Amino acid sequence: MNDPITDNPLLQVRDLSCVFKSTKRLGLFGPRQLIHAVNGVSFDIQPGEAFGLVGESGCGKSTAAKLILNMVRPSTGSVKYRDQELIGLSDADWVPLRKQMQYVFQDPLGALDPRMKVLDQVIEPLVIHRLYDRDKRSEMARDLLYSVGLQANQMGKYPHELSGGQRQRVVLARALILKPELLVCDEPVSALDVSIQAQIINLLQQLRREMRLTVLFISHDLSVVRHLCDRVAVMYLGQIVETGPTTELFNAPRHPYTQALVSKIPSLRSRGRQERIRLGGEPPSPVNPPSGCHFHPRCRLASERCRQQSPELISAADGHAVSCFEAKILVKEAAS
Repeated sequence: MNDPITDNPLLQVRDLSCVFKSTKRLGLFGPRQLIHAVNGVSFDIQPGEAFGLVGESGCGKSTAAKLILNMVRPSTGSVKYRDQELIGLSDADWVPLRKQMQYVFQDPLGALDPRMKVLDQVIEPLVIHRLYDRDKRSEMARDLLYSVGLQANQMGKYPHELSGGQRQRVVLARALILKPELLVCDEPVSALDVSIQAQIINLLQQLRREMRLTVLFISHDLSVVRHLCDRVAVMYLGQIVETGPTTELFNAPRHPYTQALVSKIPSLRSRGRQERIRLGGEPPSPVNPPSGCHFHPRCRLASERCRQQSPELISAADGHAVSCFEAKILVKEAAS
């Protein structure tokens, strides 16, 4: 695979794959079907960078994030954090790494313990890692909750007594209390109202600057990713089909799938840049992916070569990479 290589990435992912066994069987007594959730994913994230991983629901982006943090075991591939290989580490080896890498879940209510008060939940990671004394833990938790916008009278409440936006602020505080270097955010605002989404994204931007965070941001909402991320990778059916700097990828997408996703953003369409591109059919099943390029059944430019061969992710000199045999045609269309 020919993908963008950087000199000193904080996180380096190479050929990461994950195959699950389905509950369904081939025939009455046949073997269980295999689900190809992630298939040969590679990317780098630089220190201090916000890297977006986008795609339709079910494309494998959340699974990829969980593979990186050892929440799901990969089938093959390599994940390196500061040149340390993470695949194959024992649970004991992961304990100190958990302080450096934290996960922010999509559902804040499900991520919080309903039996614990807010302040105690933010203190808990410090207790687990045996950091500081009781008074210091409480002081740090209160300061951090203030910094994410909670008030003193909310810290003694239970999760169900808070709004969705307030609960997500608590989840952020709990993830940041250990002062991690890498924050993996898995659809952290998708369950929130639009106005609350903007508040949380702006808060995340502020915390990223103040704490010098590196962020892996998983989302299907390209408007949010465009606002937050420095670089973006687009996934389709378990594979990365395009990656590049955010501004360039949104202004001149090169893969037909990326073009369709970008065309859905109202703010870009209203400027007259392009009409909405509607994709035909539904995404194929990861149990039985199409031959050749997985996108060819829905692609307006698909050729016989696309149906038979799988394109590689090819990098250009500008750091923009695309997995498409017709990329040159797409670049000409975007320029015209």
